[in-house]
Amino acid sequence: MIAEDLLVSYGADARYYQSGDTIFREGETAVFYYQIGSGQVKLNNYTEDGKEFIQNIFSDGHSIGESLLFVDRPYPMNAVAMEDCRILRLSKSGFLNMIRENPEISLNVYQCMAERMYYKYIMLYNLSFQNPVLKLKQLMDYLKSYYEDKSPYSFQIPLTRQQLASLTGLRVETVIRAIKNMEKDQIVKIERRKIFY
Repeated sequence: MIAEDLLVSYGADARYYQSGDTIFREGETAVFYYQIGSGQVKLNNYTEDGKEFIQNIFSDGHSIGESLLFVDRPYPMNAVAMEDCRILRLSKSGFLNMIRENPEISLNVYQCMAERMYYKYIMLYNLSFQNPVLKLKQLMDYLKSYYEDKSPYSFQIPLTRQQLASLTGLRVETVIRAIKNMEKDQIVKIERRKIFY
């Protein structure tokens, strides 16, 4: 999203996280801008009975939690490394100075936040569906919308069945059954356990 050399010029430093490490926790105050240099990070919450709900998954070049730098509110979610990660971390004051002094960067940040709001609207609407196939299809439509090739089975879903369950609020067993039904109905194709949509 933002060139690494520009971030470094405003004081960013690289932090390294191993798979499973927490980058920030629900309830903490946002004091840094985080941008993923390499690796994959999930934003999640846990229900009172310990079930994980994944809000989103981000990878190289994405930022996480930046919208909280504009309001004085605590994080409503956790950020957890899903694999070994290198993350650039810039102080809140450095980030705000950078976007003040580089208006084109602020436009990029606003576009990114608008895209994430769009995703949240889709996923909020998704919660109203009772049919698990519809829930999964809507998520797959959203993921595939970023790729030019719209032909059937041209897009490999980059998520595990557990991640699909955690993103849609379904049980993993339900996701497995729904995907099998989607395969029978020729909505998806399964090759070596990979889902193609």
